[in-house]
Amino acid sequence: MPKHRDQQTPMDPEDRNRLERTRGQGTAGTGEDLLPGEAGGPPVRLEVTSLAFEDGEALPRRCAHDDENVSPPLEWSAAPDATAELAVLCEDLDAPKGRFTHWVLSGIEPSATGVEEGEVPTGSVMGANGFGEIGWGGPQPPPGDGPHRYLFTVFASSAPLELATGAGADDLRAALEDNELARGELIGMAER
Repeated sequence: MPKHRDQQTPMDPEDRNRLERTRGQGTAGTGEDLLPGEAGGPPVRLEVTSLAFEDGEALPRRCAHDDENVSPPLEWSAAPDATAELAVLCEDLDAPKGRFTHWVLSGIEPSATGVEEGEVPTGSVMGANGFGEIGWGGPQPPPGDGPHRYLFTVFASSAPLELATGAGADDLRAALEDNELARGELIGMAER
């Protein structure tokens, strides 16, 4: 069961003190003088896992576009306190014509720490995938093309992304610009 924000582990006081001591020593305008997880600062790393597959291992066959086409379950560590919204993006990194979008999901509550298999969190917004459909579009690499890497990225945004149903990966990236507080990644594999 996904954990909620109140179950997160706080930053080690020594780490917080070290970051506070270096505050203001970065290059102006680079965000280096901001703490991780602050708007404009470097993103915090979220830990992303799945009960259905290990990082770098095969996605379940049922997730494939030509099978049951269900999204895999994902879990992630608690987002920074300043998070306004979470989003998930899944792309095939090895598609013949460049990155291919399989999932754009935004509007996820900031306290959420996961999505269940085949489920869409209440209040979230489903974007368009590369098949021209709304929602999850599972792996369907060309037969004989070898293994493809499917990158799942979870983003925490400091501001509402305000994406509409059918928004694409580029829309998500544009909305996250200057608002990304944290991100985490997980890779699943698939071939036919």
